[in-house]
Amino acid sequence: MIEVIKPGPYATVQDLGRPGYAHLGVPYSGAADTTALRLANRLVGNPEGHAGIELTFGGASLAFPAGAWVAVTGAPCPLISAGAGMTVPVRAGMGAPFWVPAGGELRFGTPARGLRTYVAVRGGIAVEPVLGSRSTDSLSGLGPAVLRPGTVLPVGPVDGLAEISVDVAPLREPGPAVLRVVPGPRDDWFVPGALKELCGRPYEVTQDSNRVGVRLSGPVLERARQGELPSEGMVAGAVQVPPSGQPIIFLADHPPTGGYPVIAVLSAADLSTAAQLRPGDTTRFTLRKTPT
Repeated sequence: MIEVIKPGPYATVQDLGRPGYAHLGVPYSGAADTTALRLANRLVGNPEGHAGIELTFGGASLAFPAGAWVAVTGAPCPLISAGAGMTVPVRAGMGAPFWVPAGGELRFGTPARGLRTYVAVRGGIAVEPVLGSRSTDSLSGLGPAVLRPGTVLPVGPVDGLAEISVDVAPLREPGPAVLRVVPGPRDDWFVPGALKELCGRPYEVTQDSNRVGVRLSGPVLERARQGELPSEGMVAGAVQVPPSGQPIIFLADHPPTGGYPVIAVLSAADLSTAAQLRPGDTTRFTLRKTPT
């Protein structure tokens, strides 16, 4: 098991989500950066869909009463492994499996860039699943509670898991993120040139961003049509524009439906990049070229 000593600003249990329930109003949820969680699980020999811990802006401390193989991916944090009779704490590395001895403690600093860091332990986090998933859903409240000091997380069995081998961890280049989009289903609700305006200048990530969506501040996207749009299905990566004209990129905990027009939709490959945007970061959109 793992005991949470400090969760940092916000920490949850996440797997790859809760598909198949949108018609009941249940969000998909799951890890905001699925690429990072999949990699962390592979590094410790887990199936990619095992549950891990999603840390927001680091700052956590985790205790391991029993020894465990651990891997940490996503936003790069300073890592210190301490306790368990160690005379001097030792630094641990990102993107590679390492052993935390029984009685050890893993401490996370603040990421130098990015927002969300993922912790996988061999065997996976074995909290009780809800509707087939162990993910915490910040919008609906389904799944395990947000992690707090004293939370104890069970770890699943390791029998039959793959051998541990070092994977190739892709490094994300620092600097402004460029997000590829295709025109959305309601781009006709905007004035001519609005999509070009979306892709023409950078936007800044605001403090109101969370697992539901990345809220942006920048060029205003003007509508050609007024009034309300009937609620319709939404996908992760939808760029929805409320009356303020400031776009919102839907992330893992987005609602299944929405009532504002969607001007564009992110490439699925760029969802993990969007999930790592933090307040104050800047990002740009570019129109993805599609085959003719």
